[in-house]
Amino acid sequence: MTDRPPDPDADLVLRVGRGDPAAVQALMARKLPRMLALARRMLGDASEAEDVAQEVMVRAWRQAPTWQPGAARFDSWMHRVALNLCYDRLRRQRERPMAEPPDQIDPGPAPDAGLMGMEIKDQVEAAIAKLPERQREAIVLCHYQELGNIEAAALMEISVEALESLLSRGRRALRLLLNPLNDRRLEGLA
Repeated sequence: MTDRPPDPDADLVLRVGRGDPAAVQALMARKLPRMLALARRMLGDASEAEDVAQEVMVRAWRQAPTWQPGAARFDSWMHRVALNLCYDRLRRQRERPMAEPPDQIDPGPAPDAGLMGMEIKDQVEAAIAKLPERQREAIVLCHYQELGNIEAAALMEISVEALESLLSRGRRALRLLLNPLNDRRLEGLA
């Protein structure tokens, strides 16, 4: 039997389940930004991400009265729900027939985007969006959601070794995708 640390959200979830409005607000303040960030990175679409984050919060509110602590942390459950909702939307996007091809976004920086940091951020996000889903999920959970390898592996329902393999392959792919960015930065220095 393993001694699992107590769920830091257990008391808050219990209060939400009892209908405490202050607890609902606290849960939203604590979790909504993380769910939104996760969905935005997985989907690459702010509007879709907002819908997913909202649905996660609704499900959390509905689940709170019957939540049984112990099997998993509430935060882990919320991440799993968010990931499942993202995958559902990604599947629907792949399956959606289109009468016309979608508008192509100009990959270059906007005329008023003179800040190098914003350009790099956009290119990193575009590179992450090009990763295979499982590699993207591993990178997002570990690097952006700041989950540990054990928790991320549990959320993905894989071993820690498999997670580390996905992270390694994802980082390699990102290096290759972002290599032109490094070349352009070096040209600017010459």
